[in-house]
Amino acid sequence: MIGHELGGRYEIIERIGGGGMALVYKAHDILLGRNVAIKVLRQQFVDDEEFIRRFRREAQSAASLSHPNVVSIYDVGQEGEIHYIVMEYIEGFNLNEIIKDRAPLQVEESVRIAAQICDALDHAHQNQIIHRDIKPHNILIGRNGRVKVTDFGIARAVTSTTITQTGSVLGSVHYFSPEHAKGVITGEKSDLYSLGIVLYQMLTATLPFLGESPISVALKHLQEEFDDPRGVNPLIPQSVENIILKSMRKNPSERYHSAKEMLKDLDTCLLPERRNEPKIQFAEADADQTRAMPAIKSMKREASYSRAKKLFDEDDDDDNKIEDKRNKKWVRPTLWITLTLVILISMAGVIWYVNNKLVVPEVTIPNVINLQEDIAVAELTELGIVIEDPIIRTYKEDFEEGVVYDQSKKEGTVVKAGSVIRLFVGTAKPLAVMPEVKGKTFAEASEKLIALKVKKDNISENPAYSDEPPGTVIGQEPEADAKFNAETVEVILTVSKGKETFDMPDLVSMTRSKAESEIKKVGLKLLGVEEESSFKYEKGLVTRQWPYDAKSTVSIGEEVKIFVSTGYPPEALNYTFNLPVAPVEEGKNSKIRIEYSDARNDDGEKKEWGTKTVKSTQVFSVDLVLAPNKDAVVILYRDGVFFDTYTISYVDAKNGSVPDVFVPQEDPVPPTSEEDLEIIPDPGDVNPEDTTTMLQSSSKDKAPKDKPDKSKKGNKGIVKTSKKP
Repeated sequence: MIGHELGGRYEIIERIGGGGMALVYKAHDILLGRNVAIKVLRQQFVDDEEFIRRFRREAQSAASLSHPNVVSIYDVGQEGEIHYIVMEYIEGFNLNEIIKDRAPLQVEESVRIAAQICDALDHAHQNQIIHRDIKPHNILIGRNGRVKVTDFGIARAVTSTTITQTGSVLGSVHYFSPEHAKGVITGEKSDLYSLGIVLYQMLTATLPFLGESPISVALKHLQEEFDDPRGVNPLIPQSVENIILKSMRKNPSERYHSAKEMLKDLDTCLLPERRNEPKIQFAEADADQTRAMPAIKSMKREASYSRAKKLFDEDDDDDNKIEDKRNKKWVRPTLWITLTLVILISMAGVIWYVNNKLVVPEVTIPNVINLQEDIAVAELTELGIVIEDPIIRTYKEDFEEGVVYDQSKKEGTVVKAGSVIRLFVGTAKPLAVMPEVKGKTFAEASEKLIALKVKKDNISENPAYSDEPPGTVIGQEPEADAKFNAETVEVILTVSKGKETFDMPDLVSMTRSKAESEIKKVGLKLLGVEEESSFKYEKGLVTRQWPYDAKSTVSIGEEVKIFVSTGYPPEALNYTFNLPVAPVEEGKNSKIRIEYSDARNDDGEKKEWGTKTVKSTQVFSVDLVLAPNKDAVVILYRDGVFFDTYTISYVDAKNGSVPDVFVPQEDPVPPTSEEDLEIIPDPGDVNPEDTTTMLQSSSKDKAPKDKPDKSKKGNKGIVKTSKKP
């Protein structure tokens, strides 16, 4: 097994223990990345249905418990002929190893360990589970001191009526309770008796009952008293000895009534006021006196002899009288002899009749368990055994329908022909009804299904979008009221993820028809369409969307409203700005780039008009849209260098008073005196009613005296801009 990967996820590392029924390995859970302990049924038992049932029962018993002092069960599986249980791995030792290594243990440590075992038993008993095999070998002590109870291999429900399996008593004989040894009903108090022995062994390093054979030890549990713990170890406080004495009483009614009661005693026994309490006393039962009773047969024989003697004495007296009177001695003896012979012959005849007519032959009861009902009935009828009517028919786990799972008289019992036997026949497993779990949370639905014995691993979640709150069950398979087998059913619960969400698409600048199509495509609803004028967007284009902006989170089915442009507002003014440009040097190429912004750029972003290469002076037309509160700006670059900025106001354009623009010079010369330029006010400061003045060079302008004449290399002057009303 070492190195084997069990179940596709458990890599066996090493063997760490084992018992009569199973071997225990340390393994690594590849899926969850943790170490686990795996108990594997021994190979010699893989074909034994009884051992397999016990093995499965261990997992079922322990898995139903959830307590810090009980080893947790993680998984149960079968791979081929390998039956295994995956459980919590405890780093540490079992109590038996600790006792062998350093017993007797300190009183405080022993009481602490016993209290944790008792706490685990209290939890198990509350869940109707009796362990039935409490012993140091089944108590694990972690490195942190935590006590863990394990090995529920022979645990049974409280309603069990026997502790025997296939003719043998289960459990460990040194830790048996008296009722356990007798094979009668065992309950919670049997576990407490075994715990008392464990506490006794921890404190004294010995067992209370020892013998040469298991039978002799079992008889001592039934008949003999054990040595007081303090007689073996005087360091044991009287309060602790009292707990051992009470838990190990042969009469269950004199023991603790529950594990909780014993736990309370363990929690307080080391308090200063209790350590030296008086020794516990128990009422002694009156011994039955043995009386010599005369044997019934002997009494009857003596009475018959007396009556016969008296009768014959009386007859002799009569014969003597007759003999005296008639002198016929031979008559009466002859009569009695004849009568005796007749009686003897009659008795012989009766004996012969009884032997031949009334004596019923004896038969041995066969084992008909696991046989089909009709075969079992035929076999018993052939032997002359009468089948009690009606046959008991109930569901029995591990038995198929129509198969005998029990019989009132056990195999090997000798009975008279004609005796009655009761048969118990299995039926099909009753199917449960699937409850309605829609509207519940997944956790609530799972809890309800697990209560109906549905395996947790067989309940799966299928997330789906819906209008229901997230986490709500909106569908189930099988449907409510359907019949199902709890052991095999696969339940699929459809759980709401809430409404489906996605990023809102950007509808702005789309045409109306395209925007409506996009809204429908993503599963939204069109709340309405509203028209509005816009400088930025041409007629027919979407100007904005409400209430969800682009890239905001939106759910399917939500409503969206769009606004569509009707074109520029009435006050908008279309204006063509004629911009003269010239190369740096006439006849040589210069690259001219123009940017602009107008009422259509409400965010101040500049638009690219274009780039041109010129060799001579030219005029480029820039089409602008002006608004009362938004001036247009044209920016000129020459050979990649910023050249100038031109502002066109709405008022100037409307009044036809936009200033004329100079033709760019090759190398503009800054003015040398105020006489060279006529300074005019900024157009923004001019009253619209006034005549707009222009910044222009003087008609008498000449090149400065200290500068060479550059008239041959470039042009200068005024270019009047065209105006549109």
